[in-house]
Amino acid sequence: MSGTSREDREHREDRGGVRGFARREWAPLFTAVRTALVTKRWRAVPMTLAAVCLTALFQVVQNQDWGYGPVHDLGFVRAEDPLWLALLRTPLSLFVPALDLPVWGALAQVLLVFGIAEICLGRRRTLAVAYLSTLAGTLYARVGIAIGPDSPFGLPASDALVVDTGPSAAVVGLAVYVCWRYRAHWTGGLVVLAMVVEVIVKPNLAGKEHLAAIAAALVLIAVVARRERRQGGVEPGPETRSWKPPIRS
Repeated sequence: MSGTSREDREHREDRGGVRGFARREWAPLFTAVRTALVTKRWRAVPMTLAAVCLTALFQVVQNQDWGYGPVHDLGFVRAEDPLWLALLRTPLSLFVPALDLPVWGALAQVLLVFGIAEICLGRRRTLAVAYLSTLAGTLYARVGIAIGPDSPFGLPASDALVVDTGPSAAVVGLAVYVCWRYRAHWTGGLVVLAMVVEVIVKPNLAGKEHLAAIAAALVLIAVVARRERRQGGVEPGPETRSWKPPIRS
């Protein structure tokens, strides 16, 4: 009897403490990623590896005298560009590293967040969320400039000349979506809070585009959640499997 009481007490303490919080918040996500990497290794993330290689290739090419022009024509997006041209360039702009930032940051973002998303969401959904988030940022730049700098949601006219490339908007959108899908709500909230603080501290184009990407991800989450409620449950798949703590021996 005393043994059983001690085990129950330990289990209750574990559930209510830091370890319990960590299990509830990250265990399903960690288990999905770890299982995929252990069983398939790098074959679990072929799209992510291709994206990392493409990003590195763009970085090398755009820093060559002969390569800047082609990369500019394929992946550089500015708010001053015609809308049809910006939409045409937006998919590849995701993999063109920003010239004023270290490339290792973009490579790390793609490898980590895209890798987790590819495992947890699948390739098609990962690409869809990434593109939606990037597109939201691209379109917001035009709206923000039209609103003007007098509004907290606006941008100065000079931002129309800023080259808008890189994976950061896609990374933020994917992080929020994956956290929702795996019920890591505190982590997702922390991502949103960090982006809000970023805009408060440095209210530039990149920071506000991150908020636009989050808004797009939240709209997508609302649409998917409503559809799942109508269907009577969540979609089947690895992301919806519940996680249970191991039974103590």
